[in-house]
Amino acid sequence: MSNMQEILRKVTKTLKDEGIASVGKKARSYIKTKNIEKKLKTSQVFQDVLFINGCGPEVPHPARYRVSHQREQLTYYNISSNEVFYQHLSMDMVRLYRGFIFFRCPYNEQIGEFIKLAKKLNKVILYDIDDLVIDTKYTDMIPYLDTMKSEDRKAYNQNVMEMGHLLRLCDAGITTTTHLQQEMLHYVPEVLINRNTASEEMEKLSDKALQSKKELDHIHIGYFSGSITHNDDFNMIMPVIIELMKTYHHLKLHIVGELELPGELNEYKEQIIQHPFVDWRELPELIAQVDINLAPLTDTLFNAAKSENKWMEAALVQVPTIASNLGAFEECIESGETGILCSSVEDWKEALVDLIENPDKRNRIARNAWYVCRERWLAYKTGYKLAEFLKKKFHKNIIFVLPSLEISGGVMVTLNHAAIMQKRGYDVSVAYLNAKENWCTVKAQKIPVLHANEGVLEGSIDAAVATMWTTVQILNRNSKIRNKYYLVQNYETNFYQAGDPLRIQANRTYSENKNIKYLTISKWCESWLKTEFGKTCKYAPNGIEFDRFHDTAEERTLSGKIRILIEGDCASYYKNVDESFEIVNKLEKEKFEIWYMSYNAQPKEWYRVDKFFHKVPYAKVAQIYRECDILIKTSVLESFSYPPLEMMATGGLVLAVPNGGNVEYLEDGKNCLLYEQGDIEQAVSKINQLCTEKELRHKLYIEGLKTAKERDWNNIESAIESLYMEES
Repeated sequence: MSNMQEILRKVTKTLKDEGIASVGKKARSYIKTKNIEKKLKTSQVFQDVLFINGCGPEVPHPARYRVSHQREQLTYYNISSNEVFYQHLSMDMVRLYRGFIFFRCPYNEQIGEFIKLAKKLNKVILYDIDDLVIDTKYTDMIPYLDTMKSEDRKAYNQNVMEMGHLLRLCDAGITTTTHLQQEMLHYVPEVLINRNTASEEMEKLSDKALQSKKELDHIHIGYFSGSITHNDDFNMIMPVIIELMKTYHHLKLHIVGELELPGELNEYKEQIIQHPFVDWRELPELIAQVDINLAPLTDTLFNAAKSENKWMEAALVQVPTIASNLGAFEECIESGETGILCSSVEDWKEALVDLIENPDKRNRIARNAWYVCRERWLAYKTGYKLAEFLKKKFHKNIIFVLPSLEISGGVMVTLNHAAIMQKRGYDVSVAYLNAKENWCTVKAQKIPVLHANEGVLEGSIDAAVATMWTTVQILNRNSKIRNKYYLVQNYETNFYQAGDPLRIQANRTYSENKNIKYLTISKWCESWLKTEFGKTCKYAPNGIEFDRFHDTAEERTLSGKIRILIEGDCASYYKNVDESFEIVNKLEKEKFEIWYMSYNAQPKEWYRVDKFFHKVPYAKVAQIYRECDILIKTSVLESFSYPPLEMMATGGLVLAVPNGGNVEYLEDGKNCLLYEQGDIEQAVSKINQLCTEKELRHKLYIEGLKTAKERDWNNIESAIESLYMEES
């Protein structure tokens, strides 16, 4: 059924059952909700928890306690949250939260797909419920349901079973009472009891009602039923009520909500005051008008799982409660001190007579209950257990902060780290200022992309990683980050000319930041961070996607025309590309073909180039390596040099100048040939040596493959993870 068809069905049913006034009220509520959802869908704020509310605006009471009040509890413990109606949940929202709490939500296909994706991203999925509406074996205990029309009962039962289905898909549960906890444990491995509590607004309204409370000539008892499903609960004590109304002519009975008034009470209608279902904000004042609050429950498993709300709401306006000795009432009320518990009809009569005739006892019990509720049932005092439960359930999260997602060597390294951490169970995101994308894909893994702008990262962050010097300030200004890291991949001070103020700013990121832990994937970076800045940093080897390059690796025979590849930006002094072309210019043209690959610069006029590759997509780089025999790499300064490693993975041969970025894995005569920078003749000689010495080529081929394989990302996952693990 489409959304529009569903809306029309609900309008028709409401018009038929409740009248035009109710249609207008629900329409206003629906429009308000839709506006909230529209705003939520465009929000890019990262937070801790999203509550997904399964109760529509026509049933506001449960969601107020289990969504609004729990959100208030979490706010006091520095856990950020948001909420959405389940029919407005979008798949993209999975990016923006560490965990999700479904409240009274039925399963549907979209939610099923949402949960699958959330689990792939290592998010936590919880289910909250405040009634045993997770299987018809429980709801069949509600006598009122037998009066429903067949089609309505079928829809109700289907909704109940879908809630149970969704509960089973969750990691754990949250609920209100011990009996509910025991039943939910048949569906999920762990369930937290977080009792219903009073919000700040409830507290204020109750205080106001208490202050304006008046002494009355009559004795007023109240039954605040709320739902029509409580007819049988009231009928249980009705004989006692009738008997007492006969005896005490000054006794007034207040009935509030959807209760169907039994015909037996018509004789006493002068003593009965009926109130319609009222907004919860009016309830404290209404409860404060009575002297005794009634909370009967028939003895069923379904009722045993109900909460103590009626007692708590009355206690906050100093009205004593007489309740059934069942479930949460039994757990929360100390009979005779903070209320009176009844196990039989005789108990109800005795308790009512006692409180009717003893105003001092009424007042004492009311004050005791008020003190207890002020200590243990206010939202601002009771959120610790919920907050700690969520913190323990959250997977450790880590955010890699980038300057952008524009592909570069440093960005690729970072994204591979992100993919590895996600694979190993971490909740991983990448972030950058004014992010344009919502997702990026690394090795077929979806990684959420967040905005790194100030004020947008509201959620708690176990670890955040600055990846270039410009991203360090983003970490410094965020107080929600528990562990701050700086993944140093190059000496970025060298990127700027003398006189450029950015040179100073870049350098300061290495000399300041005492609260940041330094990491690197380069032995060269590890060395200068220690000697020039006094920074001790953790190191893990850099890696490559070995299979991408090794796919059709073949040992080079150097038969026929030998193809040499030169790689690098000739506009960069440190790449020293000119020297590569000085070498090949001395080689025989008939014997060697020269390919040049550069992402940025164009070849200079004097370069000898048979084929030029410009801005080659990363996915096509491996094929170029495979089509060449020898790589000449003459860079004099690199933090880590990828091309030799990638060439070796394809089975190719490498001639290189040793530098800080390659000496940690290149060994002359073992997996490559090295020559001294500037010694062109030596370089030419070594190329000729490769052409003539078959055994040498074979050795370099075997050892080169071995070296590249050792650097495969899959083989260094543990080392990468250890970078971001907290030290004991």
